Amino acid sequence: MIKLKHFFNSYDKNNLDLSSVFRLMESKTILALQRKYFNEQHTKKLSARKLALSTFKKMLIANRIKIEQAVFADFGKSAHEVFLTEYILLIKDIDQALRSVQKWSKAKSVRTNLVNWPAKSFVLAEPFGLCLVIGAWNYPIQLSLAPVISALAAGNTVVVKPSELAPNSAQCIAEIIAEYFDPTLLAVIQGGPEETGELLKERFDKIFFTGSPAVGRIVYEAAAKHLTPVTLELGGKSPAIITQHASIDMAVRRIIWAKFLNAGQTCIAPDFILIHESIYSKVLELMKNEIARNCYTLEQNNYVQIINERHLTRLAKLINDNHIAYGGQINYGNRTIAPTLITNVDLESALMQEEIFGPLLPLIPYSTFQEAIAIISNKEKPLSAYLFTENKIEKKEWLAQLSFGGGCINDAIMHITNPNLPFGGVGQSGMGSYHGKAGFDTFSHNKSIFKKPLFEVPLKYPPYTTKKMAWIKRILRFS
Repeated sequence: MIKLKHFFNSYDKNNLDLSSVFRLMESKTILALQRKYFNEQHTKKLSARKLALSTFKKMLIANRIKIEQAVFADFGKSAHEVFLTEYILLIKDIDQALRSVQKWSKAKSVRTNLVNWPAKSFVLAEPFGLCLVIGAWNYPIQLSLAPVISALAAGNTVVVKPSELAPNSAQCIAEIIAEYFDPTLLAVIQGGPEETGELLKERFDKIFFTGSPAVGRIVYEAAAKHLTPVTLELGGKSPAIITQHASIDMAVRRIIWAKFLNAGQTCIAPDFILIHESIYSKVLELMKNEIARNCYTLEQNNYVQIINERHLTRLAKLINDNHIAYGGQINYGNRTIAPTLITNVDLESALMQEEIFGPLLPLIPYSTFQEAIAIISNKEKPLSAYLFTENKIEKKEWLAQLSFGGGCINDAIMHITNPNLPFGGVGQSGMGSYHGKAGFDTFSHNKSIFKKPLFEVPLKYPPYTTKKMAWIKRILRFS
């Protein structure tokens, strides 16, 4: 454990329940401790950053089973899915940060222009300071802790606010962090909207939020009062296009997996599919077969529950208001909805206005590629977009004409698994990005430094003469 110097000296550490202590500590006290710890320069040392990252990895490895059990308790996600979609992503993030943090932290030399010769110029990444990370419920471990890894690598102190909608996962995060970290460096504050609102009244040096656009606006407004920089990872209606030039079997298999992973409760899941009219019927039948082949059930360990009754009711209404081509069964007892394909979709319906965030997949035919582009362009910029085609012109037009956070050609959601790709939204789907080097940059301020030796050419000083002006123009190549 990283030793706490300022708070626990008066306690018997052998009998100390740290999670209980944290509950007794007021958030203001935690924030004050962290700001003091940062101001004392403890977190900026490269050795301290590596120690924090190594400790984080040890924490995850030692508590893998506990993490799996917590997520299962919240919405029935199997150990297999927790490992692949939450646990291993965090481990790989830490490994990359440990390998690269020295390189990322090193001052970057930049060219010095002739006017300033002789001199050196460089950019130095420095941590912001006290950071707040607000996590989401749909991947309650990964989405709460991945930004923390970036923040620690950059040399910050961090307060984590996990989602109250996944209470078992939130409690697990609080307990394991309390066991391995001092609150001076990393602490968890639990609670619902009221507690989050109180936190947002405090002044942080950086806020990172993952969640809905509606709550993102609230976070942004609160941060603006302190002029706090914010990264918002939001959502939106992420589209996929299957053209007549696609490998249809491959497209169907990858889309079905990406959509019904986590029962559709994935911010980058395909939200609706645009299918060329010449292959529409074939794609529909292949999708039915693929869903049946996968046998999505809790018992098969490849499906999860809807997170709560409120979201279940919301999704049930969307089902009842639309034409179901496949699925649609709702089990209110175990909070599950069968993978559902929806046809005859009204583009103005509620189904097509807000992010679905559940196992409902609208299938929409189109006649021309530009028609598909227009349908997407008429909506807010999505977090992700996907194109399935072997046609080079379609790939080029898709990349050139559509604005979205990130995406895939001939795959879906897998771009998030490459830490070398910045992950983030644009417009209503978010601002800023993270993962890998992008995460380090998100939690760092690039400080520009100009280093001048004692020697210089004194052209900038008075008295100003015609001769000096001639030399200045010559240097600037100005006539």
